[in-house]
Amino acid sequence: MLLQGRVGIITGAARGIGRACAEVFLREGASVIIADIDRESAEATARAIDPDGKRVIAVRVDVTRRADHDHAVEEAVHAFGRLDILVNNAGIAGRPGTLETQSEDDIDRILAINVKGVFFGCAAVHARMVAAGYGRIVNIASIAGKEGNPGLAPYSMTKAAVIGLTKAYAKEVARSGILVNSVAPAVIETDILKQVTSEVREYMISKIPMGRMGLPGEVAELVAFLSSERMSFSTGFCFDLSGGRATY
Repeated sequence: MLLQGRVGIITGAARGIGRACAEVFLREGASVIIADIDRESAEATARAIDPDGKRVIAVRVDVTRRADHDHAVEEAVHAFGRLDILVNNAGIAGRPGTLETQSEDDIDRILAINVKGVFFGCAAVHARMVAAGYGRIVNIASIAGKEGNPGLAPYSMTKAAVIGLTKAYAKEVARSGILVNSVAPAVIETDILKQVTSEVREYMISKIPMGRMGLPGEVAELVAFLSSERMSFSTGFCFDLSGGRATY
């Protein structure tokens, strides 16, 4: 098993890519903290994927609050005695519309969730992973952060920020046993698509040579590998999962 005996926090894991990651982590031998702002859905997911309640716990986390990330770390250590992996998955698409239609509140909200949320997650696990001399962090970015999607300028800029944060932080901890990488999916079949217009969705699919959306489980398989000991000599990199849209 890729993750036998490891313990990981996955933000935004009540549904979508985060839930798929939790399911794969469980299959691969890890214990999982489902960290999500929707406590009821997080608890339902925990019960669904781990009926015995032995290897999955749900913790309410508002990723815009540093204290909530610290609490998730404490819960992980209390429940399982250690923390090895962080998957910063929680994010929003934001309000669709061209740049001039975006309000200050729109920008503040998407920056808080998509950028501060990732930064705070990394900061919360830093000391423990450094002390352990081991850690794997995977930040979920987007192909929009590399290429930009019209009508989603705020989303695109925040995902570019996630990629930049990954590169910088990875170099800071490169000799500490902590590897930090990001994943840039193209359009994935999740509830986040409800936040964008059909025109934006069709535009994104039209850019994919394979001609289809990706599936959450396809993202989860890559995340599990990046979270494992088998990933040993790559850090600061952005791994595309785009059906051929990006090949660089």
